[in-house]
Amino acid sequence: MTMERETRTLAASLELRADADGKVVVEGYAAVFNEPTNIGDAFVEVIAPGAFRSAIERKDDVEFLVNHGGLPLARTTAGNLRLREDDRGLHIRAVLDPEDPDVQRLVPKMRGKMIDQMSFAFQATRQQWDEGSDDLPRRTVQDVILYDVSAVNRGAYPQTSIALRSLERHRAAEQEAEQERERIAKLEREAKRACIAARKAKQEQKFRRIGD
Repeated sequence: MTMERETRTLAASLELRADADGKVVVEGYAAVFNEPTNIGDAFVEVIAPGAFRSAIERKDDVEFLVNHGGLPLARTTAGNLRLREDDRGLHIRAVLDPEDPDVQRLVPKMRGKMIDQMSFAFQATRQQWDEGSDDLPRRTVQDVILYDVSAVNRGAYPQTSIALRSLERHRAAEQEAEQERERIAKLEREAKRACIAARKAKQEQKFRRIGD
């Protein structure tokens, strides 16, 4: 089964520095909470506080990549990538090996602001859809599986079809639920009419006995 993996990008400042041991440290936010984002004019998305809590507590195996590809530069299971959720969002801290050729290629790109955004790859495991007050439906992501966090040079949303399939399922379920509510309401109306008719017939039968 294909994993329904999506990516989201945050145009936020990334901090790049060297630590006391000469390691390269990349630090910043891969996601922020409660900020509506227009996803390809298909829907508006909000990341809810707590969306990453389970992934962090579960210790998802998360990699630090460049543009969501290539070999990992850091990894949570290796101990050189740390994730935490705070009031603002998902904060990442990656400690990179300065002798790694991939890191050596990345550092000047980040210093030159050619790679200056953060992104994360995820699968939504709990979400809520609302039709919203504007023309676009609104998706609130409440819980995720995390796959990677990446330094990226541009944001893109090629996987909107994944979320839109979720929206279609939501709308189909809502339509089915509405049809079920209408069916139950119809049965209740029919039962009420039958009850009234039975009560009326009983009264008429009573009046006939009195007349006799």
